[in-house]
Amino acid sequence: MERSISLVFLSFLLFFNGFFFFQVHASETIPRPNGKVRFKLIHRHSPELGEDPGTTLGPPSSPRERIKQLVHSDSARLHTISQRLAPRRKNFEVKVLGKSNLVELPMRSAADIGAGQYFVSFRVGSPPKKFIMITDTGSSLTWLKCKYECNNCSRDRAMLHERIFQAKKSPTFKPIPCSSDICKVDLSECFSLARCAMPTAPCAYDYRYADGTRVVGIFGNDTVKVRLRGGQKIKVTDVMVGCSETIRGNFHDIDGVLGLGFNQHSFAVKVARKFGHKFSYCLVDHLSPSSLVNFLVFGEVAASPVPKMQYTELILGILNPYYAVNVSGISINGKMLDIPSNAWDINGDGGVIMDSGSSLTYLVKPVFDQVIAAFQAPLSRFKKLDLNLGPDHCFSDAEFEQSLMPKLAIHFADGAKLEPPLKSYVIDAEDGVKCLGFASTFWPGTSVIGNIMQQNHLWQFDLLNSKLGFAPSSCTFD
Repeated sequence: MERSISLVFLSFLLFFNGFFFFQVHASETIPRPNGKVRFKLIHRHSPELGEDPGTTLGPPSSPRERIKQLVHSDSARLHTISQRLAPRRKNFEVKVLGKSNLVELPMRSAADIGAGQYFVSFRVGSPPKKFIMITDTGSSLTWLKCKYECNNCSRDRAMLHERIFQAKKSPTFKPIPCSSDICKVDLSECFSLARCAMPTAPCAYDYRYADGTRVVGIFGNDTVKVRLRGGQKIKVTDVMVGCSETIRGNFHDIDGVLGLGFNQHSFAVKVARKFGHKFSYCLVDHLSPSSLVNFLVFGEVAASPVPKMQYTELILGILNPYYAVNVSGISINGKMLDIPSNAWDINGDGGVIMDSGSSLTYLVKPVFDQVIAAFQAPLSRFKKLDLNLGPDHCFSDAEFEQSLMPKLAIHFADGAKLEPPLKSYVIDAEDGVKCLGFASTFWPGTSVIGNIMQQNHLWQFDLLNSKLGFAPSSCTFD
């Protein structure tokens, strides 16, 4: 029996280091209760981005440039994370009420500004218009380049052939009043402004990123189109979007940000309510051919393709808008490293977050030092290279054999264990060069499990039950 649905935008972008593009198309009905929405994620270095009119994204000029770009955007993202978590662990409640269906979205990775590595093609408004958006699990605001009241602000962008959302031409776009509690209270974490010239004036925001990029605009709700797994389209109504009229900084090659962080008004949280309170993503090797697709799914992913799913606690509401996990240790070849427990204490000075927007995995210094020490013996077989690429430890891969490298595992407090493939922590930097996929970050502070470490796994975020499921996956099942 078909049922009508409505969805509200949710922020899912982790940070501006790794970008995915997101594509949504929609009609009005879901054909069955177990439906799901699937988005295709596009990596920042995907040739597909360079082919899209209005962007200059795509493959870098060389393998060395590729790793430099990833690390550069990681640095901006880490800075943003540390700034946001400085006044740490501000608790808030996100309700996860709703009905169970399933929405799937394809994902891929793209360019950097400290926001994320993956992009989606996103359709919003009436009639729907296509925009290329960064997905960010570390951001709660969904916004796009837009014109509402400003008469001259979009002229230069139009001359550059940038896509601009004409909000007043969309009859379904409804500004949020500045006098509302949503503006004054709920959206304060999305940098809503206190000014309110009259009660009916739109709620304004001034959103600033760590690299100096700044977007100023107004909040509103509009309709989005998304495609169900079987190809049928549905309308997603009352999606919260930011209409950004003033943009200063590095958003030259993209149209906006799709926020997927944990926040009451983020795209991820609100859409997940409609589809079983769950969303998942699966990332293939970032060096894989473009025929292999990353994806983002809202709804239940069938258990049959992933029989070895493990579950661990998903810690919500402490390191908002990030998704935190309870790590208890790291082992090398089955031996636990001597890492102080306070490095993992999310209620103290430590903790770990999952970040699809960061490429490398960043470990606070007490953890990083132990991990690197465990690799010293096997790395001594190879010539160390000082290439100023970003990763701290790079070496010649002459006579390299996988069997010479130790096996790493990340252990969670409730017994789950992530055993990534070797290529997720010994990465190809360029021809003849490999690097450890770890970098050191400040202590006290938060460690970050980046998207290269997450590759070749399905990750399921269960917001209702505060569980994170994961399992090895080729990301090829429907």
